[in-house]
Amino acid sequence: MQNKLYVCDMEELTKTEERVMQVLWDLKKAFVKDIIEAMPDDPKPPYNTISSMVRVLEKKGYIKFKAYGKTYEYSPAISKAQYRKASFKKMFTNYFDGSVESLLSFVVKEHSLSQEELAKINDIINKNQDPKL
Repeated sequence: MQNKLYVCDMEELTKTEERVMQVLWDLKKAFVKDIIEAMPDDPKPPYNTISSMVRVLEKKGYIKFKAYGKTYEYSPAISKAQYRKASFKKMFTNYFDGSVESLLSFVVKEHSLSQEELAKINDIINKNQDPKL
């Protein structure tokens, strides 16, 4: 029997939107200028680009804001853990057909796992088994 996870309805982020969210998760709350300052110098994006992006992220439900006159302070509306879970569920469903066996097979084949890592995985499996089985 396959163990299936199902995808939630969170709208997918572009790579750039995801980078902005990473910064905002780190900062907890920030103005657009703070987000830009925290981004890597390769080169820094223009103010208007980030300003537009945070408005899009707010419409998608990822960011909330507090207004101070014409200035807005942004903060994450969802946690990094919530996003990670939704992203993983989508990847798990789309690329591994919701199959734990397929996922584990991929990890084992694509990564040289040490005996210690395999033992840890086995421990995790054993700890999380349903005692009723």
